[in-house]
Amino acid sequence: MTMNKILNSVWVRPCLLIIVMLILWDLAIRFFNVPAYLVPTPFSVVEQLWKEWPMLLKEVGPTTWATLGGFALSVLVGVPIAMLIAYSKLVESYVYPLLVFSQSVPKIAVAPLFVVWFGFGIIPKIIVAFLLGFFPVVVSTVMGFKSVEQDMIDLARSMGSTRLQMFFKINLPQALPAIFSGMKVSVTLAVVGAVVGEFVGSNSGIGYVLQKANGNFDLPLMFAALVVLSMMGVILFALIDFVESLMIPWHASQRNDNLVSP
Repeated sequence: MTMNKILNSVWVRPCLLIIVMLILWDLAIRFFNVPAYLVPTPFSVVEQLWKEWPMLLKEVGPTTWATLGGFALSVLVGVPIAMLIAYSKLVESYVYPLLVFSQSVPKIAVAPLFVVWFGFGIIPKIIVAFLLGFFPVVVSTVMGFKSVEQDMIDLARSMGSTRLQMFFKINLPQALPAIFSGMKVSVTLAVVGAVVGEFVGSNSGIGYVLQKANGNFDLPLMFAALVVLSMMGVILFALIDFVESLMIPWHASQRNDNLVSP
């Protein structure tokens, strides 16, 4: 592989951007003489990552499980509801406004209720992750099923296809790109929801580490925990993207995605 292809790789460019941002971060602290109690240096964050890595790796487990639980619930509940909304004007008129209204309620405000109702276990964190990740799945899935070309439906119907055959051969494949788009947004929001749940009531997880670091004014540890959260979100996003490439390799978004032209 030539150097030009390496530099144009879809993975190399973000890494180069991160390196540039870290250099600018360090230079800004040195140039403006920013005190360490306001913004830590990149070196101190990396040092804290190395020092506290066993603890961070242990604490990332509960957050990951809460994220995956909330995300799975978002997909299992959101996709069927979205199908009902897409195929029934009556359901859409009743349910869709209620879903939009529910998104205006701050999740941090209702999260303490889940702790009162379900205790300090993983269930409140899963529920908050579900509430944040549910709406993108519904909206994207509704758009996907409503975007199916009517001409294809009419052609399949004229050829004697049943409703079930049309669903699996036309409707579902055409809606999958939109469904996966919603899932990508949902899984990153589920990470946020899990951390919000840990803020409210938990003695484990990355959210708990953030609270503890904030209470001790340990900014390097706080930034290190944020780096771990970002890595977790990127990995989950990449996994969804990988599954998408396996299920819909024919879609335009999956063509020529290994190399990006300069």
